[in-house]
Amino acid sequence: MNKNSLLYKIALNLIPGIGPMNARKLIEFIGSPEEVFRASKKSLMAIPMITGRIYDTIHQDGIIEKAEQEIEFLERYQVQAFFYLDDDYPARLKHCEDAPVILFQKGKCNLDAPRIISIVGTRRATQRGRDSCEQLVSDLASRHPGTLIVSGLAHGIDSASHKSALAHDLPTAAVLGHGLNTMYPAAHRNLAKEIMNNGALLTEFLHDEKPEKGHFVQRNRIIAGLADATVIVESGIRGGALITADLANSYHRDVFAFPGRPGDAWSKGCNRLIASNKAALIEDIMDLEYIMGWDSTIQPPEAIQKELFQTLDPEEQEIVNLLENQGELTIDQISVKTRRPVSQVSARLLNLEFKGLVKSMPGQVYRCLS
Repeated sequence: MNKNSLLYKIALNLIPGIGPMNARKLIEFIGSPEEVFRASKKSLMAIPMITGRIYDTIHQDGIIEKAEQEIEFLERYQVQAFFYLDDDYPARLKHCEDAPVILFQKGKCNLDAPRIISIVGTRRATQRGRDSCEQLVSDLASRHPGTLIVSGLAHGIDSASHKSALAHDLPTAAVLGHGLNTMYPAAHRNLAKEIMNNGALLTEFLHDEKPEKGHFVQRNRIIAGLADATVIVESGIRGGALITADLANSYHRDVFAFPGRPGDAWSKGCNRLIASNKAALIEDIMDLEYIMGWDSTIQPPEAIQKELFQTLDPEEQEIVNLLENQGELTIDQISVKTRRPVSQVSARLLNLEFKGLVKSMPGQVYRCLS
């Protein structure tokens, strides 16, 4: 990347009050980052979004100097910079209208890998959650070698995802909520070094920016936008993982969630996503393969026969019979045919998913597995 060109690309990202979406609008009107800083006041003020205050911030003292300091850091530590209009900017992320204007990468990995999965979840992961994460990554490594695993380097499920990827020789990318001159949490400094040996650290923040609460929410859109699908392993009823799931849905990417037992605090978020059709239920790699339409590189193991005798209440049995007779139906169609409210049908469908008798698919469509 041309050094002078990079200078203005970084400087564009430093203009106070100009977020990614407005930065894009500026480029559309002006033509290039360099022209934003060189255009006359008359030219800039002719742009509908530009006010006198914004014009003053564009020409605020210190912006170019700070961009120069950032370039020095990038060169010293061999950090790559991807600008959203450049060919090497991650293709999946480029389709997200609020994606960062510039993205920094320390390390090396293919952000346009054929298959990319984001795995996130609670910082207070249970052993069950860690085991689910480990099994999924292990299966991805054996059935889909080269899959890039993306997460956020936080405690719990995030770090378990990175560690599992490293253990199974899959590339992994950690998206940070701060600049590259800092490591948070500090306990993951060694893990970050390991990641750079088979992956990369990614951030939209300048090297000296410190961790702030809002930054971690902001970075979630990168985690969601980089991937083909986002998998929520464990999550409470509130948390960053659910924000990532909502973002992935807004980008029209697939979302999966591991179900948990009713009452488990760190499964409530996953169960809510599944019940509200914001995520497809996942129990193993084959659920992900089916929804994603991925062909495995190895022959899948022989399916285990479902338990023959399940205890179903009359409403559940009615739904199972209906799906067996008519195949795939939407939740609204099931509601009409059973003459029961959607809320009631949704609860029964969730129970049937937990029992392994019904599978949810995109578009609120259900089919019977028995």
